[in-house]
Amino acid sequence: MNVPSNLKYSNDHEWCRVEGEFAYIGITDFAQSQLGDIVFVDVPTVGETLEANEVFGTIEAVKTVSDAFLPVGGEVVEFNPAVDADPAIVNKDPYGEGWMVKVRMSNPADCDALLSDEQYKELIG
Repeated sequence: MNVPSNLKYSNDHEWCRVEGEFAYIGITDFAQSQLGDIVFVDVPTVGETLEANEVFGTIEAVKTVSDAFLPVGGEVVEFNPAVDADPAIVNKDPYGEGWMVKVRMSNPADCDALLSDEQYKELIG
């Protein structure tokens, strides 16, 4: 499994990349491999302010539908148009082009509660 060291991770298999006041959020390589072929991503929360661990959208795969949780609190300012146009990009490049939402963090300290790459590797075994 690919687990980049420059990201933070949640117990729910989301990753977080901080750039200034913004956080980019997606699902991990492990999560996309467990879901299988992703066919639709729905993010109805753009423009809303959510707390950490709240559901920001759903991910529909061939076999299942899964909630996507926000690892940090803040305003969902953007849903990645590339994922909207081609949800399979999450399977191909979960840490790059396959990011899902951009969030203006309300409390950057939320990141301190997330897992490091080493802790996440332990979680997924």
